[in-house]
Amino acid sequence: MSHDSKHFHLNAFLMGVGHHEAAWRHPRTEAHRVLDVAHFQELGRIAERGKLDSVFFADGLAVGPRIKHNTQAIFEPVTLLTAIAVATARIGLIATASTSYGDPYNLARKFTSLDHISAGRAGWNIVTSAGADEAANFGIDGIPSHRGRYDRAEEFVDVTLALWDSWEDGAVVLDASSGVFADPTKVHTVDHAGERFRVRGPLNSPRSVQGRPLLVQAGSSESGKEFAAKYAEAVFTAQRTLEQGQEFYRDLKARVVRHGRSADDLKVLPGIVPFIADTRAEAEELERSFTDLISPEYSLRQLSAILGVDLTEHALDAPLPPLPPVDEIQGNKSRYELVKDLAGEGDRTVRELIGLLGGGRGHRTFAGTPDQVADELQTWFEQGAADGFNIMPPYLPGGLDDFVDRVVPILQERGLFRTEYTASTLRGHYGLADPGNRFARTATDVSA
Repeated sequence: MSHDSKHFHLNAFLMGVGHHEAAWRHPRTEAHRVLDVAHFQELGRIAERGKLDSVFFADGLAVGPRIKHNTQAIFEPVTLLTAIAVATARIGLIATASTSYGDPYNLARKFTSLDHISAGRAGWNIVTSAGADEAANFGIDGIPSHRGRYDRAEEFVDVTLALWDSWEDGAVVLDASSGVFADPTKVHTVDHAGERFRVRGPLNSPRSVQGRPLLVQAGSSESGKEFAAKYAEAVFTAQRTLEQGQEFYRDLKARVVRHGRSADDLKVLPGIVPFIADTRAEAEELERSFTDLISPEYSLRQLSAILGVDLTEHALDAPLPPLPPVDEIQGNKSRYELVKDLAGEGDRTVRELIGLLGGGRGHRTFAGTPDQVADELQTWFEQGAADGFNIMPPYLPGGLDDFVDRVVPILQERGLFRTEYTASTLRGHYGLADPGNRFARTATDVSA
């Protein structure tokens, strides 16, 4: 095994009352809890009870394809995670924020604030917004180009990292007797003047106990993988077979090394939507009970957005129409290729496809007993397809309870997962060191 540890990592990817798009309609959930902060604080405590590394919230900057039937994001995630931070003590807190709209200074400050409030548990999932409806909310007609979004993202992240470094460790003095609040020689301007941003700095919030928030990324296109190899410390990815997972893992780790980093500096965490029951037949029946509640009108709009083809009037029991080549897609290229591959060569109907996508929008779903779920995770880990997993409960809180109380103990018994926290920061949970500070290194070099 090439892993730096025999233990793998577990993140809980949380969404409303469950990842399944029909979760809010199912008798195992209470739909009104999508607006209840206490519900999300409870989820944070459940994940912490299971000693998970982190919880994660996605985000979108538009209402979604069909508000009549569902919406996926109600709360701005950094704000929500701040509420979860005060209800928990150890669990990591990862929020999605887009580089496409907004500016580095405000984002850097927002995440540093979460990092301080949580005592070093914050992480940033970096996304490049790809929706036309999102663009329209920021006065932009159409989707910005795929390459342009990643070019902007690189400069955005470079500025954010510089701002997070603008306070060295020990800059805050708080010497009441001498009246010195901070050492000005340890607080630096960044003086960035780039193609898209001009930022003087420094940030008006000092460095946190874990140095800076963890960087997470989720794109699997060529641009996404190169971006991840350069910047990311964890990657949330969507592979549906062991072979696809192994190929992605090998490819991404090789890219990380080519960027001058250690392969262990980046954790690959594939998503899985587990339906858990006492028998496989009961688990499969549970999954069907969710699939039966899917609203095709909603699903067709969502599928249309992924594929760049209007399917809203397409027959449900017919195969997909001809699809454009991937190089014509300006949206999420990796998700497009995943769904196109899942559709096959006309051997699945649109109805079958939206059923397969209902649980996790392309992420792998798995129905089985607690032991079978544990077996699946162990196989992927030991066969070189994952450093851990992004657990996506199809319904909440019950699906997370089941994973924490029925699967995690099996993983612990097998020696695959921690039985107690050994660190207090998110970076510590992932076995990653403080990345250091560019200004402190410069000062050391000068003194040497």
